Amino acid sequence: MSVDVDFYEMLGVQRTADDKTIKSSYRRLAMQFHPDKNPGCADSEARFKAISEAYDCLKDPQKRAAYDRFGKAAFQNGGFGNGGQGGGQGFEGFSDIFENIFGEFMGGGGRGGRRGGVQRGADLRYDLEISLEEAFAGKESVILFDVSARCDSCSGVGAKPGTGAKTCGTCGGQGNVRAQQGFFVVERTCPACHGRGEVISDPCDDCGGEGRVERERSLNVRIPAGVDDGTRIRLSNEGEAGPRGGPPGDLYIFIHVARHPLFQREGNNLFARAPISFVVAALGGAIQIPGIDGKPIELKISPGLQSGTQLRQRGSGMPVLNGRGAGDLVVQIDVETPTKLSARQRELLEELRTLEAGEKAGQSEGFFDKLKDIWNS
Repeated sequence: MSVDVDFYEMLGVQRTADDKTIKSSYRRLAMQFHPDKNPGCADSEARFKAISEAYDCLKDPQKRAAYDRFGKAAFQNGGFGNGGQGGGQGFEGFSDIFENIFGEFMGGGGRGGRRGGVQRGADLRYDLEISLEEAFAGKESVILFDVSARCDSCSGVGAKPGTGAKTCGTCGGQGNVRAQQGFFVVERTCPACHGRGEVISDPCDDCGGEGRVERERSLNVRIPAGVDDGTRIRLSNEGEAGPRGGPPGDLYIFIHVARHPLFQREGNNLFARAPISFVVAALGGAIQIPGIDGKPIELKISPGLQSGTQLRQRGSGMPVLNGRGAGDLVVQIDVETPTKLSARQRELLEELRTLEAGEKAGQSEGFFDKLKDIWNS
């Protein structure tokens, strides 16, 4: 490749291009012509060195200003000197690609970025079991749990009172250290400060330099009306304290609603089963069942009601969580057949059977007629 090719043309950018555009174009071309991707190709190797030389010049504000004014002559005869060494400068520039691509993954976030710093405390989970009645009405509950709380002796700093943390001498306060391996820049957590960027030479006696201690904590929690099994309640900043003064995490309360002996819940609706005698089913009447709020609910039974019929009581179910209104109460009627009869009851039933023999029996008669047709065929 000709040495007279303009640096801007070599990178495929305008002379007015900003640093971001120049860097983006260099990344693309460096990836395309890198020797590892084109083994044995002399043209690719030469192109790679040329674009690396161009990028090394244009990424530096002083070099770029000199090049814009004097061209390549600015780097000859004792000018900026090392601008045209090609390979070495090219690999240094190419390392910027991996530094920016993998910097965040490795925790560095680019040059000068600090990996450590303030660390947030862990989130906590608490499982709370309540009854269906408590889920209906809501409740105030006091919970007890163990948590890492801020150390009062050092106010969460981690150092003895009157002392403080010092900048880590290994990483210079960056929280990470780097090593050059070829054209790769490998970054890892500083082994001295564990990514915090600071070290404590005189740690607090109560917390050992962590800035937090284990203790039991009580918390008053309000459970809203209408919560369902599996509902998660988030309490901000009620989790573990962060190390060395870091912000606390959150507390998540998971609600578990115990099984109820009468009601089953589906969404905001409640379902129940109510047995009635065949006399009430035949003649009609009314029954009372307890509502989830403890108040009795009267259900009217129409004459001739069949077993399995569902009666719906609007608005007698569970309240809508954080909303208005409530679900329904659905009661399935089960007609009971007596197993023990007194002599008088048997006499009356025999009389009823005699009367039914001369009358049509509705659905049962149609059912047996269909069976006769099947047998005859």
